[in-house]
Amino acid sequence: MPSDSPYPVHHATGPIPGKARNLALLASAELLAMALWFSASAVTPQLTLEWNLTPAQSAWLTMSVQLGFVVGALLSAVLNLADRLDTRYLFAGGALVGAVANAAIALLDPGPGGTIILRLITGMMLAGVYPSGMKLMASWCKTDRGFGIGLLVGALTLGSALPHLLNALPAASGMPPWRGVLLATSGLALLAALIAALGVHTGPFAAKAPPFDWRYAFRAFAHRPTRLANFGYLGHMWELYAMWTWVPLLLIASFDAAGWAPAGARLAGFAVVGIGALGAVLAGFAADRLGRTTITILSLMVSGGCALIAGLFFESPGLLTVICLIWGFAVVADSAQFSAAISELGDPRYVGTALTIQTSAGFLLTLVTIQVIPPLLDSLGWRHGFMILALGPAFGAYSMWLLRGLPEARRMASGNR
Repeated sequence: MPSDSPYPVHHATGPIPGKARNLALLASAELLAMALWFSASAVTPQLTLEWNLTPAQSAWLTMSVQLGFVVGALLSAVLNLADRLDTRYLFAGGALVGAVANAAIALLDPGPGGTIILRLITGMMLAGVYPSGMKLMASWCKTDRGFGIGLLVGALTLGSALPHLLNALPAASGMPPWRGVLLATSGLALLAALIAALGVHTGPFAAKAPPFDWRYAFRAFAHRPTRLANFGYLGHMWELYAMWTWVPLLLIASFDAAGWAPAGARLAGFAVVGIGALGAVLAGFAADRLGRTTITILSLMVSGGCALIAGLFFESPGLLTVICLIWGFAVVADSAQFSAAISELGDPRYVGTALTIQTSAGFLLTLVTIQVIPPLLDSLGWRHGFMILALGPAFGAYSMWLLRGLPEARRMASGNR
């Protein structure tokens, strides 16, 4: 049994002692830590005015976090850190250092170049938070693993939306001071580090620490069932972070063109990202009963359809907001199920490594789509610029349909595929 768990290995079918408490604490820590992710992206309008940012520099405020996450995740995967270190402290350390790097932007005022470097460091630290959190959650859940990881992804989603909420708070100048938003999110991440280090324990379903094997980081794409699950995840990630990055700005532009209040647009941006938390939890509950492939294919079809039509309603901000809320619900509803599938299909000793390599590949792909949207918006406008994002859901849905036909798919969702 894991050395940091105060609970005995559980074999009975009854309640697991400490499970509800640990799941609640872990979800809370994830929510608070992931507020770091979009902290700079949310205040892009203020930074653009103060620093005269170019569109490329604005994109790099988010892309640098993605790139840092990829670098940190690859290092973690090759070194098997998520499987060989105490996962609580890996989570807490990442949240702590990420909070310091994020706060340094507000305290040191380093300008665009320095900010991008500090955001890169923040992303590297978050690579110790997200995969570690999924591994911890999986250690407490077996038959309800889709719900458990869905709860964690829901917390991640709500945490990612928090900076947009902070940036929508009333201010005398019309927009809140950007330094306050960054310092607030850093404070939340510090609290997350304390919760993870002092309150969270590993559950009874965790495997013993495996021997070091750097090659396992690359086996996730050699085994066909896990490869297809990863392909589904890549299709999902093609769309997700580009949507989260640019749709709040789409709403601001739509509200502005219609003469609607900008504060309403910022609140809508928070709601569009935040509603994904509900989608992740509900989809996790459903996937444990109806199957991972069923829920992921349905979610991908809905989100891909929204990518095709959302921009067509640019001139109608009310309808656009409704469509974007549906999009925000569906775009992340499937996310946890790809991770749950990996944890069920692969070697249980290397779950942390497999989840880390999955997320690193996905976030590497987001660098492409986040960067490709601005030139498409320049050439095609808001009405058609997002349609390219539908390619990812189409590829992901096809991959999950192929996975559904494999005999190994019976390992998922207690045999529900």
